[in-house]
Amino acid sequence: MIQLANRLQSVEEYYFSKKLREVNILKAQGKPIINLGIGSPDLNPPERVLNALVETFNENGAHKYQSYQGVPELREAICGFYKRHFNVPLSPLTEVLPLMGSKEGILHISMAFLNEGDEVLIPNPGYPTYSSVTKLVGAKPVYYDLDEDNNWHPDLVALEMKGVENVKIMWVNYPHMPTGANATNKLFEDLIAFAKRNDILIVNDNPYSFILNRYPRSILKYRDASEVCLELNSLSKTFNMAGWRVGMLLGKSEYVNAVLRVKSNMDSGMFLGIQKGAIEALNCSDMWYLSLNSVYEQRRQIVWQIAEALNCTYDSNATGLFVWAKLPDYLNAEEYIDLILKEKSIFITPGTIFGTNGNRYIRISLCAPQDQLEEALARLR
Repeated sequence: MIQLANRLQSVEEYYFSKKLREVNILKAQGKPIINLGIGSPDLNPPERVLNALVETFNENGAHKYQSYQGVPELREAICGFYKRHFNVPLSPLTEVLPLMGSKEGILHISMAFLNEGDEVLIPNPGYPTYSSVTKLVGAKPVYYDLDEDNNWHPDLVALEMKGVENVKIMWVNYPHMPTGANATNKLFEDLIAFAKRNDILIVNDNPYSFILNRYPRSILKYRDASEVCLELNSLSKTFNMAGWRVGMLLGKSEYVNAVLRVKSNMDSGMFLGIQKGAIEALNCSDMWYLSLNSVYEQRRQIVWQIAEALNCTYDSNATGLFVWAKLPDYLNAEEYIDLILKEKSIFITPGTIFGTNGNRYIRISLCAPQDQLEEALARLR
């Protein structure tokens, strides 16, 4: 066999890629699996989005290569969206870059800014892709603790005392996945000051702002943010468009252009129909968000009961697509969810996949129809 690249020695296959194969095998064996592990919205996008996609099929030039930077109308829609919802003014010409999902952006940003051996601050618990991409580009992950006692916010004083002179990027993610914690104004202000003192690029990954969250925030709104911050966002969660792969990078033109230099060598533009659909999504009225959150609110009430049936506690003020639930001291997360999968045919995500600080937690998704959630609750009672 041809020898694999050394970079793969430190990177494993994504947890859900492996676990879903196991779940699918159980389904094929006739097990009535209820999947409460994945944050893939099961609801449809807005109808206007679907119509825009279909109407594009016969447009002249629709099936040709598209601009690496997206059509002007999409960049303008992104800027309008940020101005309307976050009060962040951006230039559609220089400060916005549409992406094929924000996950793509994590790799492109890392390739644009990191050299081999650079250190990267990664939240624990946090999105596993931050760590795997850091390793893939030859940089060094440095994990910073988030814990319930500090509202899942970093201790920046402790970080500076440990030394951050070799840190190039810090990943933050508020509203936070998996815990659902929100940033405060003070946290974003402190992060910006921390980044300026230490010459660090802060990247806020922000796809959950509009899910069960009354106060959407962007780090780019705060003073001096443009000097040291980038933000990623996505249409996947807000508009039920996960499979469409539409994300965006926003920030200072020099930083965005650096990422474009990587991206333009990796793809040949986004299909025009997807861009037209994204424009319609970004221009949705407030009724869309109210309707979407009404569904998730009903589902969350049931998921809270599921957490209680599993003898877990949770924060009812948390936001996002998941309920982050704390296990009793005597239970191990991975062993417990494997037992539930085996005995109850319910798949729930163990907190361990998000880092060592997730050892005593499980994550339950709201991305399942209400009847499935009720069935899961009945099985557990």
